[in-house]
Amino acid sequence: MPTMAKRCYYEVLRVPKTATQGEIAASYRKLAIKYHPDKNPSDEEAIARFKEAAEAFEVLSDAEKRSRYDRYGHAGVNGPGGGAHFNDINDIFAAFGDIFGEGFGDLFGGSRRRRPTKGADVRCDVRLELFEAARGVTKTIEFERHEVCGDCDGSGAKRGTKAESCTYCGGRGQVLQSTGIFRVQTTCPSCRGSGTVIKQPCGGCRGQGYVLDRVQREVKIPAGIDDQMRVRLPGEGEPSPSGGPRGDCYCFVSVKEHALFQREGQHLFVHVPITYPQAALGATLQVPTLDGPEDLKIPAGTQPGDQFKLRGRGMPHPRHRQVGDLMVVVEMEVPKQLNERQEKLLRELADLDHRHVSEHRKSFFEKLKDYIVPEEEDRKS
Repeated sequence: MPTMAKRCYYEVLRVPKTATQGEIAASYRKLAIKYHPDKNPSDEEAIARFKEAAEAFEVLSDAEKRSRYDRYGHAGVNGPGGGAHFNDINDIFAAFGDIFGEGFGDLFGGSRRRRPTKGADVRCDVRLELFEAARGVTKTIEFERHEVCGDCDGSGAKRGTKAESCTYCGGRGQVLQSTGIFRVQTTCPSCRGSGTVIKQPCGGCRGQGYVLDRVQREVKIPAGIDDQMRVRLPGEGEPSPSGGPRGDCYCFVSVKEHALFQREGQHLFVHVPITYPQAALGATLQVPTLDGPEDLKIPAGTQPGDQFKLRGRGMPHPRHRQVGDLMVVVEMEVPKQLNERQEKLLRELADLDHRHVSEHRKSFFEKLKDYIVPEEEDRKS
């Protein structure tokens, strides 16, 4: 779904600017039920509306924030101390789950707990030759990611000690704060939602539970992959800080330019020089392909820049069975030097075609004589 423009919070909650706190709360409850993610699975627009309504309610349910919003609009509630910006729908349930009584978080699908999030993705780069991209190849890649600390087995606490229950939130990971006439549940600032604190951190990972490590993996590159495409290695990314699955590793592919072949999607182009006699009389040329040299017959009268197609000699598609073509582009090759017989024959040919061609090259002394005494005067004398 494309990003929606910031709408008026009163318009979002469908209430007038004179609405009471009770009317605002009642309207928000209706919208929250209507756009609840459990009622609209995989509906990105509904999730966006759900978050938008929560953001509007977070501002309009607070008397101070509502006053600033009425005076300055969105600019009055941006930045520190402004409105909430929910990145995850679980943040909404954590903040407003108890505002409308029991059951708001599990209206449609049972008790909703904060779900473990997936770990972050990592990136690596793979550089291929054109022939490797055409045939497919298995490459060994190296990249950095975090691994469980061997000193503390991922606990973050010094060996022989363990994490203790957070005294600030009582081990719940959430604290209640007053927002106007409502209570808002937020993440504990002391333990950051984990419910535990580490008094004696591990020296190996400094209490993080993970250390940076460099790993090697093999990645299978499909035939036909193109420049700037990527290959996904599921589960090879960063570990999840909340016990969820690892992220993924994405291998970004770059394909080197080839000396002979130019690629355009699935098609390849190769430029082959021919002589004037070959173009005029026709010839059989030996042209390069990905599978080796191949004979190509060109007809008499071929013009410079003409293209000849070799079907199925291009690049395969990385996801389908289609194969591109090889386009052979002929270019006229003009010799820089001619022997005496070649020059004589070409002049005879020019005479037959009634073509004007340059005269035989004169020596320096002949040119000097013409410069001093014009040819016409020389003949008169």
